Amino acid sequence: MTSSRPVLALVHGWGMNARVFDALSAQLAQDFDVRAPNLPGHGGRGDLADDTLAAWADDLAHGLPDGAIVAGWSLGGQVALRAALDRPHKVARLVLLAATPKFLAADDWPHGMAPDDLDAFAGALRADPDKTLLRFLSLQTRGSPDQKTLLPALRERLFAAPGASDAALAAGLAILRDTDLRAAAATVAQPALVVQGALDTLTPPGAGAWLAGTMPQAQLLEMPRAAHAPHLSHVPEVAAAIRRFAHG
Repeated sequence: MTSSRPVLALVHGWGMNARVFDALSAQLAQDFDVRAPNLPGHGGRGDLADDTLAAWADDLAHGLPDGAIVAGWSLGGQVALRAALDRPHKVARLVLLAATPKFLAADDWPHGMAPDDLDAFAGALRADPDKTLLRFLSLQTRGSPDQKTLLPALRERLFAAPGASDAALAAGLAILRDTDLRAAAATVAQPALVVQGALDTLTPPGAGAWLAGTMPQAQLLEMPRAAHAPHLSHVPEVAAAIRRFAHG
């Protein structure tokens, strides 16, 4: 039987899996037909032959009905944004959680990670994937006043499903290294909600503010006590914001 509730797809970030949305899904289950797919090569899924942002976005869109609401976190935000651009009939509304159009800093983009830091991270991943993933979780919670409870929660979600494949981890880092959606962001036709943590050190507040100011139908929710995982640290507030946005 087809659900009368709108479909809400939740797209996780690099190295994680769909279980990172367990708490948020539970909050939204009465209002939406919540779906939390695993990205290719993550959570026990097989890899794609073409491990690019466009291919991952097509893979996401293929599993959606027309007119879905798509919420993407971090790297998942770039996948969701690409899907909204490439398959607009699939994505009616867009929620970007701690997302950025360009992960790496540049002369004309101060809101990102230094390229040398990402290169070092990629080298560490090749040497010791497990240790590097755990370090990445720590980076996601850095600056949060709730880090002592948030970091164990992220670790629990990470190990609640099969780990990402080496190919998927490498592909995800390549996407983060190479993607620049700044020019495309100005052409996003869908209404969008940008949820940004003011304490986020991975995708700084300036990235979210830029997205909200550039996409034609975007609004910004900056959360003053959130870091890079607002859907874990502030579940009720994020759920309420998504409800308001979806029905507004």
